[in-house]
Amino acid sequence: MQRGLPMQPTVVLLREGTDTSQGNPQLLSNISACLAIAQTLSSTLGPRGMDKLIVNERGEAQITNDGATILKLLDIVHPAARTLVDIARAQDAEIGDGTTSVVLLAAQLLKEIRGYIEEGVSPHIIMKGFRQATKLAIERIKELQVTVDKSDPEAFRSLLLKCASTSMSSKLIHSEKPFFSKMVVEAIECLDPEDLDESLIGVKKVAGGGLQDSLLVQGVAFKKTFTYAGAEQQPKHFNDPLILCLNVELELKAEKDNAEVRVEAVSDYQAIVDAEWEIIYRKLQAIEKTGAKVVLSKLPIGDLATQWFADRDIFCAGRVAAGDLRRVVQATGGAVQSTCSDISREHLGTCSVFEERQIGGDRYNILEGCPKAKTCTLILRGGAEQFIEEVERSLHDALMVVKRAIKNGEVVAGGGAIEMELSAHIRKHALTIPGKLQLIIAAFAKALEIIPRQICDNAGLDSTDILNKLRMKHATDGKWFGVDVDGPTGIRDNMEAFVWEPSLVKVNAISSASEAACLILSVDETIRNPQSQQQGPGPKAPPGTAQRALRGRGRGMGRR
Repeated sequence: MQRGLPMQPTVVLLREGTDTSQGNPQLLSNISACLAIAQTLSSTLGPRGMDKLIVNERGEAQITNDGATILKLLDIVHPAARTLVDIARAQDAEIGDGTTSVVLLAAQLLKEIRGYIEEGVSPHIIMKGFRQATKLAIERIKELQVTVDKSDPEAFRSLLLKCASTSMSSKLIHSEKPFFSKMVVEAIECLDPEDLDESLIGVKKVAGGGLQDSLLVQGVAFKKTFTYAGAEQQPKHFNDPLILCLNVELELKAEKDNAEVRVEAVSDYQAIVDAEWEIIYRKLQAIEKTGAKVVLSKLPIGDLATQWFADRDIFCAGRVAAGDLRRVVQATGGAVQSTCSDISREHLGTCSVFEERQIGGDRYNILEGCPKAKTCTLILRGGAEQFIEEVERSLHDALMVVKRAIKNGEVVAGGGAIEMELSAHIRKHALTIPGKLQLIIAAFAKALEIIPRQICDNAGLDSTDILNKLRMKHATDGKWFGVDVDGPTGIRDNMEAFVWEPSLVKVNAISSASEAACLILSVDETIRNPQSQQQGPGPKAPPGTAQRALRGRGRGMGRR
């Protein structure tokens, strides 16, 4: 009699309840998740893009159409879709603009090759095609980009204004483009041209007033800090004052907070109090000897010191924010001192005018005409708080774009023009390649058309008709033709219409989108730990822990 084969034991590798999904269904599910995100963002693209109102769990509302901000607020949990959030954040940090474009491009690349995945084409062939097409696109941008001559300051400034206004055309403040473009370019020009550190541009938000009431301070402005009684007697306006920045507390300490002293006579106690007063007076006299007329400290300045300074016509402000104090030092010269002794002239800064000014409902301390002005402050006005926050985000994008344009100086035409030209170039090149790669590269070329198509859809134009016109123009040497949301024909030469963008924005967006698409295609299995699906705070305690902890509590031990 033939013996049966031995039973194979079941091998349990993963904990019970672990979710594993693999193969093509998993890949298609990841692609669907990315498309869902792109669908949310698509309506925000372009000069006629809509805004999103996002309410968080605390009931705070934010209105924005900045791609990176929307993705940050959405709190996405799908592991593959988070890749798109990461590329949007990277684009925002590196370039500042093009965050919506990069997500739409990545999702459209995945959408175009979805059919090939279903038909069984290997993801590796698709990834190879994408990498080739990305290389082609970047080389073509390098050929096409227009370099602006930096030796002519007027022409270069005009380029920066155009880049700033193109960045703002899709934002809430597009109606005030000329006003804010000029402000943004002037703000960047205040910075050190070597490093262009945009963190030295302070932004202060003051509710009330109109957008046109916003102003640029060529120096530092910060909100009036908490002050004691004597502050109103201090002068609020100086010409050419010496400015001392401190990291010193000028305040009497309450004894109970700091020390315990045992004394036997009242005179001993009085000696201790006198010594403490002597210490603070010594500090104040040392500050007065420096000749400084404006004293700013990161730490509190108490009522005694405030009144003492007021009697000697010195202005003081304590609890100044660290960022503001850093910008004061950068603008006025000098250095932050952590002691009041041995302060010499080189440790002090100066400016031509210091004044306290009322702006809206707040008072601001403003330092203008700083000798080392490598910093400036934007004071934004507007009705609602959410509106001013969106203005700040819009200006951040414009500042970053202008910064990139100064560093690189190469521009391309926006409004979908460069995408259509790249699409035509890559499609033509695809016909010279045999095999499956031809299909993949052609799909990449078609995916690039999502940008002009979405701009048309958001503006209520007939995207099919306009894209056909653009394809015809790009086939006959109209390389800078893009979408015109205002004109009767729907297309125009965007280079002549001054819709300019730094070429770096496009290079970064295309390479990031392609990398993200390749990353999602390379994942064929997701293993999800059952714990990661629970909202619990942490691992469970072993069984019996609670009983052991409670044993013997609340009851007396039995008598023996």
